[in-house]
Amino acid sequence: MLRLQRSGAAQLSAFRTLAKVSAEPPSPIRSMLCARGLAATAPAREQTQRFQRWIDSSTGKLDTRGLEAKWKGRWAELRTAGGSKIDAMSPEDIEKLFYVLVMFPYPSGALHMGHVRVYTISDMLARFQRMRGKKVVHPMGWDAFGLPAENAAIERGVAPGKWTRDNIAAMKKQLKDILADFDWEREISTCDADYYRWTQHLFLQLMKHDMIYRAEAEVNWDPVDQTVLANEQVDAQGRSWRSGAIVEKRRLKQWFARITAYAEDLLQDLEQLQWPAHVKAMQTNWIGRSEGVELRFSLEGGDIAVFTTRADTVFGASYIALAYDHPLISKDRLPRDRADEVIRAAQKMAADSSPGSDLTYGAFTGLYAAHPLDPGRKIPVWVASYVVPGYGTGAVMGVPAHDARDRDFCACNGIPSAAAVVAETADAVVDAGFRAEPGTLLNIEANGRFGGMTSADAIQAIASEAEAVGRGRKVVKYRLRDWLLSRQRYWGAPVPIIHCPSCGVVPVPEKELPVKLPENIALSGRGGSPLASAEDWVNCKCPRCSGAARRDTDTLDTFVDSSWYFLRYLDAQNTQKPFDAARATAAMPVDVYVGGVEHAILHLLYARFISKFLWKTGAYGSKQAVKDGAHGKPLAILEAVRRREQGAPNGEPFKRLLTQGMVHGLTYKDPQTGRFLRPEEVDLTGPYPAVRATGERPATSYEKMSKSKYNGVDPTTAVSSYGADATRLHMLYLAPPQDVLEWDTQSIVGMQRWINRIGRLVDAACDVLPVGTFEDALGMRAKWSREACETYRQTNIAIQRVTEALDSSFAFNTAIASLIELCNYLSAVKDRSHPTYAHALLALIRMVSPMAPSVGEELWETAANNTYISRCFAASAVPASSVFSAEWPALDKSALKPATTTVVVQINGKVRFKLEDMAVGLDQVALTEAAKSHPNAAKWLADP
Repeated sequence: MLRLQRSGAAQLSAFRTLAKVSAEPPSPIRSMLCARGLAATAPAREQTQRFQRWIDSSTGKLDTRGLEAKWKGRWAELRTAGGSKIDAMSPEDIEKLFYVLVMFPYPSGALHMGHVRVYTISDMLARFQRMRGKKVVHPMGWDAFGLPAENAAIERGVAPGKWTRDNIAAMKKQLKDILADFDWEREISTCDADYYRWTQHLFLQLMKHDMIYRAEAEVNWDPVDQTVLANEQVDAQGRSWRSGAIVEKRRLKQWFARITAYAEDLLQDLEQLQWPAHVKAMQTNWIGRSEGVELRFSLEGGDIAVFTTRADTVFGASYIALAYDHPLISKDRLPRDRADEVIRAAQKMAADSSPGSDLTYGAFTGLYAAHPLDPGRKIPVWVASYVVPGYGTGAVMGVPAHDARDRDFCACNGIPSAAAVVAETADAVVDAGFRAEPGTLLNIEANGRFGGMTSADAIQAIASEAEAVGRGRKVVKYRLRDWLLSRQRYWGAPVPIIHCPSCGVVPVPEKELPVKLPENIALSGRGGSPLASAEDWVNCKCPRCSGAARRDTDTLDTFVDSSWYFLRYLDAQNTQKPFDAARATAAMPVDVYVGGVEHAILHLLYARFISKFLWKTGAYGSKQAVKDGAHGKPLAILEAVRRREQGAPNGEPFKRLLTQGMVHGLTYKDPQTGRFLRPEEVDLTGPYPAVRATGERPATSYEKMSKSKYNGVDPTTAVSSYGADATRLHMLYLAPPQDVLEWDTQSIVGMQRWINRIGRLVDAACDVLPVGTFEDALGMRAKWSREACETYRQTNIAIQRVTEALDSSFAFNTAIASLIELCNYLSAVKDRSHPTYAHALLALIRMVSPMAPSVGEELWETAANNTYISRCFAASAVPASSVFSAEWPALDKSALKPATTTVVVQINGKVRFKLEDMAVGLDQVALTEAAKSHPNAAKWLADP
């Protein structure tokens, strides 16, 4: 607080600084000469050397088709694979490597706007990192196996392979149309035998390490598609995720992968990943770690193992509930007078086990089990619909006084309920009522010596007691179940197993891989695996005894194909192994993985599992680097590899995850019936939409794009109408990437105008060349004008914001907003001959280029052809051949501080006047003198 007094009267009480920077009055965009007349004027140029030549003078529209065609052709000429080669890399090369991965698409035949969004994001990030000097890997491929191709073959009479490859060709063209620059030399397709050969190899490697087993298990059966579904492929209503049919239960022999062996690793390593919190939470919940106690209730002929996280309530157990597939549910184990009824009840539960079914249905087995810590107490055993089959021990204890589900089950089935054993305090009344939360064990006879203990202490004590008497132990359980790999379909990678009557299960020898799919198979969509009908293919010789044998007729879950594709990208042409260990070690983990949040559980979990398995078994990673070190490779390589693995330990494949939201389309509904309206049924020519048939105003909303809602937007149409650059900019600007994007074509014209505006700035600048290079001007920074200082500051503010957005925050919409602000500022600059203006304009071009690549290239070439770049920078410092060969603008943090500011003067607590354009950093003495010298100071500081 600065206080000044004059004759005991007026008092200058405080100075308050505002972040308001002084600015020169705006001037028209057409101003090209500075007020001092020192601008270097360029010779007259031909119209063909201006960006303006691409803009139709009558309509003001950019010739996007011609511009994009020019640069797609130029990129094809310039492109080489050298920028992302990962052969014999040095430690420095490993440090520079940057792996941008985008979730590869299923080749359905056409891109949708969600595809455009995700591939625009990955392409922008790849181009940005390349401009920062990184050796970028940015591959593309096709998740090509799966039921849709098989269904298309049935419906259209075309082979799945042909349908798939035709779709790939069409979608590849669309990707090029949106100017996505992928490493096409790394392209893979999971349906190619050259790829699934190694998927089969991976299966055999898992089997070699005892990570594959075959077991008869209850499975989800899709009665329409006639195939097995993973639990994750059944929705909350018990329907198939593809066909929509109500899923049935069947028991089949299936192949499983022991993903549960990696449960703890998958859970613990999540914390170090730079993933969205909600995705990590989804994976954590899916793995579902629970610490508890396994208690053994004894009965004649064996025990019933029960897992519980609330062992403190064991003395309140009123019954034991079994899953319908529990081993006890059989005629051999059940009392004769109860067996038929119990088995019928179990069958009913199996037939109606979908979510939403009656969870209070049950049947008494006629069995009683002895309490593990009170053997004299017998507890009835029931089969209950709410116990999940195949999970844990398949048995739980029912404690109705402390679990709402158990309470409801007892009430519906007339089971006598034990009194509460846990309450808020140890001396509460025995009938303290229902309590689900932990508390203190009551001092009652049932609790014995454990009465008075807190729930936490009692759990530990009860576990120790149970272990001491051989009736229990502490255990950790996971919700995660082993990965069901088998599918009864044709269009997938065949399981590389042969079944021999003499030798049993025999893996196909590596030298016989791939086990190729037979061709000309009749597909009907019914009756299990189509491969079973291909007798010539199924019948074979056993590799061990040469006797007659049969191939396994299952194919692998398509998630197996996508669980390792990111490693194959790194060595896509290798015919000797799935990938070279050194190449994978140099490039992994992926630096940024871009894709939809809908894959937050399944794909990501399976990919993490397989990557960790390969890392642990030495297929790639720091362990492999240590092995290589023993063969003479430098220690520096190992150190570089370990630095790459920081933040993604123990074989984690994806260091950073960017999940983009869905794209929603404008949807119209009939206000009377709620029926979705086709585009031709809505009149958009008036001030508001109207239903053509009635003239009524339709109900409008943004909803997920769908054919049934008639709200889809064809990317090809959007690109053709507005241009790929404007479409990309619009897509990035409408919403943060993780949010739902509401596609609106009306506002895309704003991006078209902004592109033209930048073009006019560049054209105008080419007629006012900078006076000297920026490097020379930087050495005389102290002599810069106020405007030059502010131009440099505004440029660096934009550089800081855009760099941060593309490198860490992923706030792409704010990055574009910052570029628009810089463009607006440059439009008002008066002295455009100062090198700071050229530096700013060329920085603007470079920063917009990853988002709008063909426009960026054309702007850069325009500046280069008019010697603008060479006048601003030394010719060797900034390449002119392509903007993506130029370095990303460097941030000068010293320039971020404003040169001047506005100081608000308060007298007696009230604002009286302002000191404009005050130099930043003035001390209080200087500010006080300036305030006293202000024309309004005398009025407020004079004696009364």
